[in-house]
Amino acid sequence: MLTGIRTVLIGGDARQVEVIRKLAEMDASVTIAGFDTLQDSFQGVLREPLTAKLLSGADALILPVVGCDDEGLIGALYAEGSLKLEEEHIQAMPKHGVVYTGMAKSFLKSLCAKHSIRLVELLDRDDVAIYNSIPTAEGALMMAIQHTDFTIHKSTCMVLGMGRTGFTMARSLQGLGARVKMGVRKSEHYARAEEMGWQPFMMKDLEQEAADIQLLFNTIPSMVVTAQVLSRMPREAVIIDLASAPGGCDFRYAEKRGIKAMLAPGLPGIVAPKTAGIIMANTLVELISEQTKSREEA
Repeated sequence: MLTGIRTVLIGGDARQVEVIRKLAEMDASVTIAGFDTLQDSFQGVLREPLTAKLLSGADALILPVVGCDDEGLIGALYAEGSLKLEEEHIQAMPKHGVVYTGMAKSFLKSLCAKHSIRLVELLDRDDVAIYNSIPTAEGALMMAIQHTDFTIHKSTCMVLGMGRTGFTMARSLQGLGARVKMGVRKSEHYARAEEMGWQPFMMKDLEQEAADIQLLFNTIPSMVVTAQVLSRMPREAVIIDLASAPGGCDFRYAEKRGIKAMLAPGLPGIVAPKTAGIIMANTLVELISEQTKSREEA
């Protein structure tokens, strides 16, 4: 239980609704900001505007999956106006307070470091990232089906990056009967991909390997699908970029060449917000419980 723990949630989407519900069930003190249009009524949950005073008593500040942009703006689906995180907000937090988010940009990292507030990025955790890779892969498959006129079964698909999302993506494609090519950078990933029954190649050979593909799923958050790679790909190919914005594809050149390319970050919150929210909520309860226990033992 989280009795007596003061939590503040600012902004977010349907995933945060599940987090609010779980924290309330665990008897935490829950205050939310930026949920003006949300119709759900949570027993015992307070709604307040975002102020420094609100955060002065927060044991845990919970931000959306992408905490805020580099101007401090917080994504808030249910807010009537814009929400902006200011330095005074972080400065007001007690020194034992912790900021939780999915991934943090430099603005948030700098603020927390400057004021010695601990920052936890949930997507750095293997368990959260692996669970999240499931709705990500499902959403990517949905997009692939919507934007192609052929079956995934027997198609030639390429996955770039054998991280947690890339692995799940390749396994899902394989389960549907696709021929899966896997772009890797490490020899151990090459060996694992081969053991899985995929066709591995080193990323330095991407231009040559892309000549016969129908679907490409990128998970690498740097420019890897360059104009040179795109020039070798069939015009009928479809690219679904799952990396965080701005992705890893030259979208301008893809459009010029007539290749359909789509940036699709945040799929868990789009295709399965309830599941994604429960994943985040369960992890947050575990982490906040550990935070409280450590503080009591100190």
